[in-house]
Amino acid sequence: MDKQMNVAPAADRSWKYQRPAIWLHWISALLIIGLLGVGWYMMSIEDEPGSGWYFAQHKSFGLLLFALVLVRLVWRITHKPAPLPDSVPLWQRRLASLAQWLLYGCMVAMPIVGLLGALHTKRGVALFGMQLPTGIVPNHDIAEQFFDVHSSLAVVLTSLIVPHVLAGLKHLLLDKDRVFYRIWF
Repeated sequence: MDKQMNVAPAADRSWKYQRPAIWLHWISALLIIGLLGVGWYMMSIEDEPGSGWYFAQHKSFGLLLFALVLVRLVWRITHKPAPLPDSVPLWQRRLASLAQWLLYGCMVAMPIVGLLGALHTKRGVALFGMQLPTGIVPNHDIAEQFFDVHSSLAVVLTSLIVPHVLAGLKHLLLDKDRVFYRIWF
């Protein structure tokens, strides 16, 4: 297929991710952007009245994202996507693969660490208002250690997302090699 051609014939979708993977990718992306934004905002107001609502929403949507990421990871392992086109240099294909697995690693580790921190707080964790059992004695120091790692992972995740997005835009706007359309609707 010509490098300048962005879209394959409608009948040939073998070069694209399957629809569930596409939906899981974009829903996850929106949730991650929202959670990062709310997370940084809530840290700036953590001692102010009403800030608890932001923390509760962050925890609930974080757990929702974690469930989606697990589904997404199982899907990815059991449904291998078509390889990137040969027009993409080998070093870029390897870097893209490494970046994707690092993104998955952060998407799995971050909610686990955040959950462990939240379980060590007096409030614990409620999933959209439904309190989850903990069995853990609250410990502020341990909670803060988990939250420090959680915050560090947010920085790492963001540092992986930015080049991921830029690479997608490069393929869409400069290379025009249909790589971006593999994960687009």
